[in-house]
Amino acid sequence: VQLVESGGGLVQPGGSLRLSCAASGLTFSRYFMSWYRQAPGKERELVASISSAGSSTNYADSVKGRFGISRDNIKNTVYLQMNSLKPEDTAVYLCKAILRNIEYWGQGTQVTVSS
Repeated sequence: VQLVESGGGLVQPGGSLRLSCAASGLTFSRYFMSWYRQAPGKERELVASISSAGSSTNYADSVKGRFGISRDNIKNTVYLQMNSLKPEDTAVYLCKAILRNIEYWGQGTQVTVSS
């Protein structure tokens, strides 16, 4: 199983980025998918999650109204659209696939918000 994140980078405050997490080696459409982030010296934080069919989403309060999670079960990919980015959004962003007691993590992609 592989989860490969992409789309991170350096962006100015107020800017946007779209992260992707491409999955392989699993039946993607069965898995609940989440995005987490981890900043230096801080605990890993759940950012957003989406149900297997994409019908239900949840967000951390800190990103509600700014971030949007979506998935394409044909392309086996989950996305995180990030708008109105703030310096405090700077972190490594990781995706996680969950099915019952099975979970897989990607390696992460760095997002830096700075002027």
